[in-house]
Amino acid sequence: MTEPRSPAGSSSHDEQRVSGHHDLIAQPHEPGLEGPIARAEAIASTISSAQQPMGTLGPRFNWRAPFFVGMAATAGVAVTVAAIWLFLTAGSVLVLIGLALFLAVGMEPAVSWLVRHGFARWLGVLTVLLAILLAIGGFIAAAVPALVSQGGQLVASAPGLLQQAQDHNSFIGQLNDRFQLQDKLQSLPSTSSSTIVDGVLGAGEAVFGALADSVIVLVLTAYFLADMPRIRAMCYRLVPHSRRPRAILIGDDILAKVGGYVLGNLVISVIAGVLTFVWLIAFGVPYAFLLAILVALLDLVPVVGSTIAGIIVAAVAFTVSLPVCLATIAFFVVYRFAEDYFLVPRIIGKAVQVPALVTVVAVLIGAALLGIIGALVAIPISAALLLIAREVLFPRLDQV
Repeated sequence: MTEPRSPAGSSSHDEQRVSGHHDLIAQPHEPGLEGPIARAEAIASTISSAQQPMGTLGPRFNWRAPFFVGMAATAGVAVTVAAIWLFLTAGSVLVLIGLALFLAVGMEPAVSWLVRHGFARWLGVLTVLLAILLAIGGFIAAAVPALVSQGGQLVASAPGLLQQAQDHNSFIGQLNDRFQLQDKLQSLPSTSSSTIVDGVLGAGEAVFGALADSVIVLVLTAYFLADMPRIRAMCYRLVPHSRRPRAILIGDDILAKVGGYVLGNLVISVIAGVLTFVWLIAFGVPYAFLLAILVALLDLVPVVGSTIAGIIVAAVAFTVSLPVCLATIAFFVVYRFAEDYFLVPRIIGKAVQVPALVTVVAVLIGAALLGIIGALVAIPISAALLLIAREVLFPRLDQV
């Protein structure tokens, strides 16, 4: 019996609807050899239409049947074991993917703002990424001359520092007497060449790894930003239809909180760096530009970042004089209060709305789990969990 064929030029879906057997799969098509499959293909040809090429949904499975209950329990154990194995094996890669997604969500408000003002999606993504790359390039262009200049000043001042190290009444001399710094520096040339080579190779490997990770995060961030509407829609499609509207409201609010936190945190860090630079220049503290950049970078880490930066800057200010050191400490204490009680509430407080105690605990736990990256993402994750608890968990518990 000859199978009916589709007219020339028709689509593959039209060809498949004629017999239920795809022209590009398992040819030659011999219905006599397929038995029950041929009958199923005949039915398939009747349920396939132009509007629904794959037919309509069939009846639901009875998931309460003993077979499915046993399979679900077994699958749950298998999925748990596989998830643990995946995190142990590909933990570093998953961290990069998570960081890229976090940065993409943080940049999404800027991209969406451009799209609302007439930009195409791809052009908005390109504009935001170029702005970030230009900022990084400007930072490097400004930092390299400062590093060279201030590194030269350090080399020029080395003889004076060596003389102070031999003076037992000076601060550097007292440090030298206590920690034997000069002896340790003099012992460096006697270190075996293999140890030096290993150290250089290890440092080069670390730098190359950091650059490679940065490129990976940048590329993934670009892809996440470009496909954010599709990713959002796909995630909401995974939610049952009856719960989907509320999931959209809660999910979009979480994304907005993450975006507001990332952008606000960047603004606050820039403010911290600029104010520190002005203060150090005013009091003649050396390496003002490098220290201001260090403060801006460390201030990205909530709670502990600005404290660590203040300690480092105060230690450098102590080389000028004790009053300058004390004044610098007072400056960072005042700035910390201004940041916590004025800048943060006004810039990112309304977006995140995380209590101070939860902030400290979340940052400590995040830093213990994932280091600096964990501390960075701890607050928006806490904000998301608090929102879910307030909108879903607590109302359920109140009804019990």
